[in-house]
Amino acid sequence: MPGVSARGLSLEQRRQLAVNLTRVLARYRSIVDAYIIEFFTDNLWGTLPRSWQEALDGLNPPQLATQLLGMPGEGEVVRYRSVWPLSLLALKSTACALAFTRTPGFQTPSEFLENPSQSSRLTAPFRKHVRPKKQHEIRRLGELVKKLSDLTGCTQVVDIGSGQGHLSRFMSLGLGLLVKSIEGDQRLVQRAQRLDQELLQALEKEEKRHPQVVRASPRYSPHHVVRWVEPTALCEELLLPLDTSPQSRARLLLTGLHACGDLSVTLLRHFSCPQVVALASVGCCYMKLSDPGGYPLSQWVAGLPGHELPYRLREGACHALEEYAERLQKSGPGLRTHCYRAALETVIRGAQPELRRPGVQGIPRVHELKIEEYVRRGLRRVGLDPQLPLNVAALQAHQAQENRVVAFFSLALLLAPLVETLILLDRLLYVQEQGFYAELLPIFSPALSPRNLVLVATKRPLGEALSLLEMEDS
Repeated sequence: MPGVSARGLSLEQRRQLAVNLTRVLARYRSIVDAYIIEFFTDNLWGTLPRSWQEALDGLNPPQLATQLLGMPGEGEVVRYRSVWPLSLLALKSTACALAFTRTPGFQTPSEFLENPSQSSRLTAPFRKHVRPKKQHEIRRLGELVKKLSDLTGCTQVVDIGSGQGHLSRFMSLGLGLLVKSIEGDQRLVQRAQRLDQELLQALEKEEKRHPQVVRASPRYSPHHVVRWVEPTALCEELLLPLDTSPQSRARLLLTGLHACGDLSVTLLRHFSCPQVVALASVGCCYMKLSDPGGYPLSQWVAGLPGHELPYRLREGACHALEEYAERLQKSGPGLRTHCYRAALETVIRGAQPELRRPGVQGIPRVHELKIEEYVRRGLRRVGLDPQLPLNVAALQAHQAQENRVVAFFSLALLLAPLVETLILLDRLLYVQEQGFYAELLPIFSPALSPRNLVLVATKRPLGEALSLLEMEDS
């Protein structure tokens, strides 16, 4: 998907982009702030301009992917069946033009061309227990951290929210970095330590099989620490070096792979500490950001009218736009889930008006159910009588609007990247307001990992060296 490159924008360009984003999001707040399960109860279709309704009504899912989201299938030519209103075309163009591009320097992850479940760029011991998505992520981020470490003279990497330690193991045992892993869940740390030992044994067996291969770098196991990192206070453990010799001067690089919610903000706050020289953070779960506290961070964005991002907007920014476009192209029956859930909401409110948007546990094989059967199962899951009398004709009338539901949801997804762009732009501006330097780089394939923009921050400008961090897969 086209967009604006986050790299190399001047401070003034970043500020102007923030102004434009807040204006656009304020103008279309009714779309991005809507809950699709309220499609019928709140008449969401009726909130759209009549000309938009006429343009979108009747479009099938592949046409929505191609014409609205701008993601045609392979070899597909974009053809409009009617003349779209300029206001809708302007929205589409604006959404594409203002969002940070998530297109990295490669089209298809070459590491999976031979085997979709095994990265050819990782040896077998590093692939074990690691899913393909995570294989791709730990290799790409690990290699970027290694380059950034070399450029900044880092002496130690601190992996925040390290989970089972897959990234830490690759950076330490694969790339020769000294790594401290900090994770709050003791069970995950124990699991990580077991996997460390398992990997060490596997590497030793590899060396015995191939004694002619000389190890290129020293081998360090990650140092694991069980510790919750508080979002509002500095963590002394995070800043303590592993090498405590008197002549040692700590130069820390902080990293986090999909640091959830406030954890990515915590990394930014620790970046101002004198021990920290660099940061490489990939955030996620924006809906878990503290409000206030997690956003906005920068004084510039905080001073803009309409900068507020309620929960629904931040939650929408975490959707996988590319994955949904692929679902639209395949036009599978699973797309009707939103329509069914919206129809269920009408029945819930009819039975108990004060019960709004209750969570409904997953109902398996939705596409195989008649809508009335889905509704009865949904009623049971929210604690209502599944034998309530149903207006089957009304439910079937709702089901007939399935493509409208999908069209409205696609409109909201078209705008969702603008929310992510504003959140990440706010973080860039925050780092600059502290007197430091920050850039955003697309690092993962968005088809594998929708949150694929890494924020790289340094105390000194990298200049031309920044291009070394933009890795391309051959």
